[in-house]
Parts: sequence; structure tokens; C-alpha cells
Amino acid sequence: MAAGAELFRRNGYAGTGLKQIVAEANAPFGSLYHFFPGGKEQLGEEVIRTSGLAYIQLFDLFIAPAEDLVSGIEAFFAAGIATLEATGYVEGCPIATVALEVAATNEPLRQATADVFTAWIEAGTEKFTKFGLGREAARTLTITAVNNLEGAFVLCRSLRDTEAMAVAGAATVDVARRLLAEHG
Repeated sequence: MAAGAELFRRNGYAGTGLKQIVAEANAPFGSLYHFFPGGKEQLGEEVIRTSGLAYIQLFDLFIAPAEDLVSGIEAFFAAGIATLEATGYVEGCPIATVALEVAATNEPLRQATADVFTAWIEAGTEKFTKFGLGREAARTLTITAVNNLEGAFVLCRSLRDTEAMAVAGAATVDVARRLLAEHG
């Protein structure tokens, strides 16, 4: 599954072939169908759900230990910049990459991406309430952060520049400060 996640993140779902996945995993071709009898679609769904839920840990890595909400958000977006630069703008979010491809063409994969985004919104809402925001404000901030992060990944990867991620982080911080002032 790790090989599939890596390839989907780089090439997208449609741009990744089964032979590539098996080669990257150093596995016999038949093993793919042994573990994923539904083929690429089943593997894709498992990769989306597993790697998507792993990304929830980013809240624990950057937001939860922060002294305050603003510094946590700044660290979160700075990590996005570092990832883009370290990977030559190849890596972004595998969930968004696949979601854009399959939203109108593959209902099981669309549902898997929707479930992951829903889990992120719920997790972020929970984490942000610990900084004094009410549930509605925390949800608004979470959706803002996810929107800004995902959009920034698309722009940064296309432009090969991190300006969009820096702008997205600053915009998310502005929303956080406003919501904290209104609800704090």
C-alpha cells in the first residue's frame, strides 16, 4: 500500500499503473490481486483511507503541542513549504490529487476521499476547540485550513514556487486570529 500511496501522490490515480505499483513495491504481480481482489480500485480506496487518516496525525504533530493556535498553524504551513522544497514540488496531498481526478467518474473512490476530508474536518474541529474556539468557529477554521492547504499544494506544484503556501498560511492565521478575537 505504501508504494501505491507514493505513486498516487506523485502521479495521481489515473497516472499510476498496476505494474508501476507492483514494481515499486518489489512484489510479484499476483500478490496485488491476492491482497486486493478488486484490483486497482480496491487498492486505491484502501490507500486513500489509510494514508488519509494518517494525515490526521499532522494535527497532533503541529497543532496540539503548539503554545498557541497561531504558532501551530504557522508551523503546519511551514512544514508544507519544507515538504514541497525537499521533494522538488513532487509531493503534495494524495487525497486531493485523487479527489480531483475521480469526483465525477468513480463513486467508491469519491466516497473514500469524502470520508477522509470529513475525518480531517472532525479532527481539526476537535483540536481547535482546545484553544478556546467554539465548535462552529473551530469547524470554520478547519475548513479554511484544509481549503487553503489543498489549494496551495495545487498552485505550488504547478508553479514550482512556495509563495502560494506562504500566502495560504498567512490567510489561515488571519482567520484564526479573527475567530479567536470573536470567541476568545
